[in-house]
Amino acid sequence: MYQTVGHHAIDLYADALDLPLYRGFIKGTSVNTGRVYTACQEDEVEDLYQLMKLVKDKEGVEGVSVGAILSDYQRIRVEDVCRRLNLQPLAYLWHWNQEILLKEMISSNIQAIIIKVAAFGLDPDKHLGKTLGEMEPILLELSEKYGVHVCGEGGEYETFTLDCPLFKKKIVVDSAEVVVHSADAFAPVAYLHFLKLHLENKQEESSGTFVVSSCSCEISCTDDDIFPSSAEYEPQKNVPIIWKTLKHNSLDFTKTFENSGKSLSGYQWFSGITAHFLPSKDKNAQDAAQEAFSSLRANLTSEGLKLKDIILVHLYMKSMKDFSVINSVYGTEFGLCPPARVCVETLLPDGVLFCIDCLAHKYDMATDDVVHDEKLVMHVQSISHWAPASIGPYSQSIKVGDILYCAGQIALVPCTMQLVSGGIQREAGVSLRHVERVLQAMSQKTALHHVITASCYVTDSKSIPIARSMWQKKLRECKKVEDSEMHNDETPVCGLLAVVVISHLPRDAAIEWHVVAVVDDPLQRKHFAMKMLSEGFQIECESVESSSASCASISVRLSLISPSTSHLDLDGPLQDLVAIFKQAVDKLSEDCSASPLSFRAFFKEDVFDAETLQKGLQEYLEKYLEEKTPALILVPVVDLPGKDVIHITCWLS
Repeated sequence: MYQTVGHHAIDLYADALDLPLYRGFIKGTSVNTGRVYTACQEDEVEDLYQLMKLVKDKEGVEGVSVGAILSDYQRIRVEDVCRRLNLQPLAYLWHWNQEILLKEMISSNIQAIIIKVAAFGLDPDKHLGKTLGEMEPILLELSEKYGVHVCGEGGEYETFTLDCPLFKKKIVVDSAEVVVHSADAFAPVAYLHFLKLHLENKQEESSGTFVVSSCSCEISCTDDDIFPSSAEYEPQKNVPIIWKTLKHNSLDFTKTFENSGKSLSGYQWFSGITAHFLPSKDKNAQDAAQEAFSSLRANLTSEGLKLKDIILVHLYMKSMKDFSVINSVYGTEFGLCPPARVCVETLLPDGVLFCIDCLAHKYDMATDDVVHDEKLVMHVQSISHWAPASIGPYSQSIKVGDILYCAGQIALVPCTMQLVSGGIQREAGVSLRHVERVLQAMSQKTALHHVITASCYVTDSKSIPIARSMWQKKLRECKKVEDSEMHNDETPVCGLLAVVVISHLPRDAAIEWHVVAVVDDPLQRKHFAMKMLSEGFQIECESVESSSASCASISVRLSLISPSTSHLDLDGPLQDLVAIFKQAVDKLSEDCSASPLSFRAFFKEDVFDAETLQKGLQEYLEKYLEEKTPALILVPVVDLPGKDVIHITCWLS
C-alpha cells in the first residue's frame, strides 16, 4: 500500500512546500487484500485512517488527492478512508495515458529521480539517480519491447521529487549509496539510500510553471456536418387511434408483474416493484419507498436471493423532484458494491412514486463451480478527468463472466461534475465517451462495438436523429481502430439500439445512454432479422447473439403504417408481436441455451390504454413461452422514432 523507499527524507518535503507535516507509524499489515475493502483493525489502511482523521480534525481539510493511475487496490482503500471521514477523494491521474502523463510531468519541471528499480531492462548501476527526463526514451523503449508501464504503475520503479513548481525550496542530494535487495540476473531489485541531503533556496526565474494540456474532460464536436439538424426532424403527427372494445382504465400497478424464471447461468429478472404514493394519504414519500424495497426484498428472498445479488437496476420515476428522498432510501438498502443503475423520469400513472425492475445473479455453486463468473465491481468515487465519479449509491459497471452491465451515463464533466454546456450534440458525444471509457476500464480491449444492447433516453423528439447519428459515428470510429489493428474488412455485428423520448433526466440532462456489453468477438456474432404486416401495423424483429453464446438481445418494433381513424383491433397485432418474438427466441435457442429474462415494452403513452396492453402482452407471453415467460416491464414514453408505437427490448441469458 505504501512506498517506504526514501521515507526518511519526507520531512524535507514539508520544508520545501512550507506546509505542516503529519506522520504516523504503520503498525498494521495488508490483511484485507480483497477487491472490496472493509475496515479491519490489524490492516495498514487503518493507520492511514487514524492519520487522516487527525489531519481533518486539526487542519479542516475537505479532500484527499491520490496519485493512482491504474491501481484499483490503492484507489479503493483511499476511497474507503475518505468515505468514512466524509472527505472527497481526488484522482486526477486515474486512467490517463501514461506516455502523455510522463511527458507532462517532465515539461512541468517536475525534477523527480529514480530511487528504486525492479523490472527487466532497468539497471541499478545505470538508472538509479537519473531524472524522469533522462529516463523517458529508455522507459518508452522498454514499454515497446516488454510492456513496462512508463509511469511505473506495475511497481517497475519508484521516484523521489527533488523540485517542482510547488516547492519554495529545492532538495539537493549530497550523497547516497545503492542497496541491492535482490541481485536477480534479469530484473535486479535495488534502491538508493540517501546519506545526506539539504535544502536550497530557488532562483525566482527557476521556480517554473506547470504546463498543463487543455482539460480532456470537455470535447468539441467539430464535424457538425455528420449530424442532422434537429430542425429537420418532424415528429409524427399523432392520429387518434380508436381501439375496438377498450376499457379506459389506468394501469393497475398493484398487480405484481411476473418475475422471469432463473436462467442456467443463475440470472433472474424481477419487475413491477412499485412505490405507491398519494400526498393526501397519511404516509410520506420516504415510507412509500421503504415499502417498495420491503416488497423487493421479500420477492428476492422467495427465490433464495438477497439485495447484494442484484447487478442492474432500472429506476423509473414519476417526478425527478422526488429524487433526493428516493435516493436516500435507496442508498441505505445497498452496501459497498451497489448495482449499476439507470434512472429516468417517465409518464407513470398518478399515485405511483416510482417503479423498479432489476436483474439478479447468483451462481448455483452446488451444480457448477465456475470461477470465471466471479462478480467484478467498478465503483469509482474519486473525482478525475476519466469519467463521472459515482457520487450516488450505484456502480459505474459490474462484470459477471464475460458480460458488462453499465450504469446510465449523462454528460457530466468529470473534473467538475457539472453538466457540459453546448446543447444536445455536445451532450451526446461526452456521455457516449463516458460509456466507452467505463467499458475500457472494465476490460481493456472492450469498446462500443462490444455492446449487445443499448437504450438511449432523450427528452426531446428532435434529439432522436442526433442520438442515432452519434451512435453510428462512434461505431464507425471503433471499426476504423479495429481494422487498423486486425487488417480485416469484415463488419462487426453491433448491439441493438432503442431510442426513446421520456419527460426528464437527472441534472436536467438532454440525453442518457445505457448499455450492456460482452467481451466477445463481434465479427463472430449471429444476427437475425424479420418483418411482417399485421392489420395496419408493421412488426420488425432483430436479434443479436454473442459469439460466446452466453447472452443475446432481441428488439421488436410495432409501427403504424396506415394512420386511419378506423377502429383498430389491438388483439391481433399483440398476438403477432409475441409470436414473432417467440420465433426469434426459438431461432436463438438452436445453438444458444439463453432464456428470455426481460421483456421491456416502451410504448407511446398517448396511443395505448396501458392496462389492456399489459393484459394482452402477459396473456400471449404465457401462451407462447410458457415456463420461459420473461419478466414484463411496461414503460410509458412521450415518443418513439418515426411511426413506432411500441419498441420491445429483450435480454436473454
